[in-house]
Amino acid sequence: MSAAPELAKGSVVVVPVKDAIGEAGFFFLRRVLKNAESAGAAALVLDMDTPGGSLKATEKIVQMFMKSPVPAYTYVNPNAGSAGALIALGTKKVFMSPVSAIGAAAPVVSSGEEIPTTMNAKIVSYYSGYFRSVAALNGYHPELVDGFMNLDKEVKIGDVVINPKGALLTLSAQEAVKDVGGRPLFASGIAKDLDEVCKGAGLDAKALVRVEPSGFEVLAQWVTMLAPLFLLGGAIGAYIEFKSPGFGVAGVISAACFLLFFTGHYIAGLTGLEVVAVFTLGALLILVELVFFPGIAVVAMLGAALMAGALFFAMVDFYPAQPPDFSFELLARPMLNLGIAVLASVFCIAILARFLPDLPLFRRLFLAEQATAGPSRPSDLPAASPFAAGDTGTAQTILRPAGKALFGNSLADVVTDGQFVDAGTPVRILSASGDRIVVEPV
Repeated sequence: MSAAPELAKGSVVVVPVKDAIGEAGFFFLRRVLKNAESAGAAALVLDMDTPGGSLKATEKIVQMFMKSPVPAYTYVNPNAGSAGALIALGTKKVFMSPVSAIGAAAPVVSSGEEIPTTMNAKIVSYYSGYFRSVAALNGYHPELVDGFMNLDKEVKIGDVVINPKGALLTLSAQEAVKDVGGRPLFASGIAKDLDEVCKGAGLDAKALVRVEPSGFEVLAQWVTMLAPLFLLGGAIGAYIEFKSPGFGVAGVISAACFLLFFTGHYIAGLTGLEVVAVFTLGALLILVELVFFPGIAVVAMLGAALMAGALFFAMVDFYPAQPPDFSFELLARPMLNLGIAVLASVFCIAILARFLPDLPLFRRLFLAEQATAGPSRPSDLPAASPFAAGDTGTAQTILRPAGKALFGNSLADVVTDGQFVDAGTPVRILSASGDRIVVEPV
């Protein structure tokens, strides 16, 4: 089996499903499946050794496999407990290692305790119905699901009782391959290794490629959950940086927030590098407008549209080999996340625009940026400004809010009260004290 992680057309992708199944495991499997679809892989093989896990994550994993054109197979090596057994029902065939077991999928709370009777009955009723339909569609005995999940039901296939009432069904490898009703009870065969799994499934064992978790799936889980906060941090940081002279802490924070946002969604299998490229192009267009063509709003609007579109589609769960699905269910989460981020950004930026120029931290930042390099000023220089309130002049650079303005023949460093002022705009001094000159557009 090749150890290289690169996937190619015809690859048989081996995916480890180890430990408890949760959202991080779902993110990993989704990322691998999307890569497999893009590469034209022949199949996925789940190398399974799990005690179970989250029913919600299990349902999403099964839905993902049921929709994909890349067939998935399960190799129980050696355990597929609880959620693992239900995931196996979502794959095309199941193979068992010689000493292995599968089953016992009764729902419990995360601490391992039993769920209260009424709630347990509701959960079992819903999920047993759901997984019976999954089993039937993939050619398994639907009755197995009741045996796995329902303590209160005797399970029979034809006249054969496969599980008595009051017990959960767990099958050994030898029991899972028994013929019941003219077909195997659950598993298609017993395989001592992955080569034998490939032989039983009609796959090319020479094309085996094993993909391991990156170790960042937990990060991806948190980033996707907190996406509005990362977008908010990126927007506010960009605004403060835009209003401050030079490049400073706010710009670094903004860049870090957007980098974490895209990295997390990339690891989660939600986006590719092309979306990052579109976002970067949008940012460059805005920068070009500010530096070279100030006042031409079309360029900045196009850049903003590209950035917003990239942020939105980074959260949309598309699969490369499947037709685009623009259903409300698929788009609801991205719309909600982006909507929350936009509304929160507008609110926070409005507050900052009102109070930012008066914040001591901002004043210190502005004055430090304005201070010229060289020897210290003599202490006996007068603190009085040569300019006075009411003097008028012209902005020589873009004021955002800091910049330079010309008063008569004198060029001075100025700041507005938070307004954005284009170069060439007439301005009037509101107050002048020492190095701080506050102006407004006339």
